[in-house]
Amino acid sequence: MERQQYEQRCSELYEVGGYAEVREAARAGLGELGPDPVLLCWLGQAHAAEDEDDHDAEAEAAYREGLALAQDDLGLLVSYLELCLRSDSFTYPGRAARGAALRTRLEELAPPGSAERARVDAVTGWAGRGYWDDFKDSAAQARSRREGAAEQSMQVTDALRSAARGESGGEPGEDLRAAELAAAVELLQGRRNALLRLLLAHRAAAYALTVGLCLGVNQALVSSGTLRFSLWGWLLGIPMAAAEAKLRRARRLGRERVVARIRDRHERADAAA
Repeated sequence: MERQQYEQRCSELYEVGGYAEVREAARAGLGELGPDPVLLCWLGQAHAAEDEDDHDAEAEAAYREGLALAQDDLGLLVSYLELCLRSDSFTYPGRAARGAALRTRLEELAPPGSAERARVDAVTGWAGRGYWDDFKDSAAQARSRREGAAEQSMQVTDALRSAARGESGGEPGEDLRAAELAAAVELLQGRRNALLRLLLAHRAAAYALTVGLCLGVNQALVSSGTLRFSLWGWLLGIPMAAAEAKLRRARRLGRERVVARIRDRHERADAAA
């Protein structure tokens, strides 16, 4: 198989979060074709995406091996810079020092307006932020997650109503969002999940009511003299937490199914070759 085919497989799997499978595909390509900067870059990115110290070390090794073959490869340089700037400078001072050298090299090689220069600017801008910038970014990310969860709840509710009417949602195939939605419908079926479906159908109101009840119960227990301090009211939040856990599990299950379908397609292509 040619390098472009391995590269395409890595790209497809990386896009849906199949990082372990990306590493497997990249290693298969390296085993068949020998050392290759592009495949080593994919291997490094698939390790770095795990955001764990052991994987970061493997990512750095892959990037360094790739740069030994192609020292001016912009993809490798930018990916390595991202890893260095993300690392803790106290724990890994060597990476921080290498990051400065990589940035200088990229400013020489990456032309203004290029995709690589945009990545460099984004990474260096992130690394140079202050606490206030971090706070604003965290708030924006939290708002985005809330909006995404609310949208998913609406989609799941609509899909559940369609399923109750006997309408088929169709085969999700390799569409990640469709696979996550199908998994959520599957996990929320049945009478025992009726309360969770109700909470997700009225998510904003359910959160407001849950918080109000939790605070009210805690205050009542303290005011009545039953307890001097109470957290028991927060037990009323368990159903809402269970509903959110179902959605997280659906996202994970949907991703796993899409990755499995992509791998199955790759295996069929290999068998037919």
